[in-house]
Amino acid sequence: MAKVRITWLGHAAFHVQLPDGAVLLIDPWLDNPKFPKGFTVDRADLILLTHGHSDHIGDVVGLAKRLDCPVGAIYELGVWLESKGVDKRIPFNKGGSQSALGCRISMTHAQHSSLIEDGEAWVYAGEPAGYVVRVPDGRAFYHAGDTNLFSDMQLIRRLYRPDLAMLPIGDVFTMDPEQAAIACEFLEPKQVLPMHYGTFPALTGTPEKLRELLADRPGVEVLAPPPGETLEW
Repeated sequence: MAKVRITWLGHAAFHVQLPDGAVLLIDPWLDNPKFPKGFTVDRADLILLTHGHSDHIGDVVGLAKRLDCPVGAIYELGVWLESKGVDKRIPFNKGGSQSALGCRISMTHAQHSSLIEDGEAWVYAGEPAGYVVRVPDGRAFYHAGDTNLFSDMQLIRRLYRPDLAMLPIGDVFTMDPEQAAIACEFLEPKQVLPMHYGTFPALTGTPEKLRELLADRPGVEVLAPPPGETLEW
């Protein structure tokens, strides 16, 4: 089975290299305090955005233009991107799927908020979302975006059966480890990759706490690489 190479770039940002070399970026806020020093993003074939907050879309306009790649986002966020000169867009809404890079990508529900600070204006950015990406060999990973725990994660399991779940654990603005542990019960992934923690002092959730809470679920492996370390999945 060909490997997918996944690199956490801090916060909710991920660099995903598919077996054929194509690169998917998710929520690429590359100025985040945990971004790995020396890591360069010199290729992207698709960028996915979960919502419009600056800690998720901070670098997307410049990246999309510099790398000449399309951006997938909920429709309203895509309209704002177009107003900023991002011409290549892949529109989504919740429940819908698109095919790209040999993958089937589905937009899922998330419970959060979504506004863009555009100079002095606040711009409605559609609703927040997550994604399930089914790679060519049939495996699937789920990026939950910024969200609390919600019971319909059980439907995500039923529909897509993600093998790997990228879940926020920081608390304050998203789930904490306790909620993420229940999310693992709902989703039944083989592996969970925590995110959206440790970026700022307020985001106090830790992978160690999540691992402790999942100790009675030996079928779920908690992965906790430092930013910049690549996992082969």
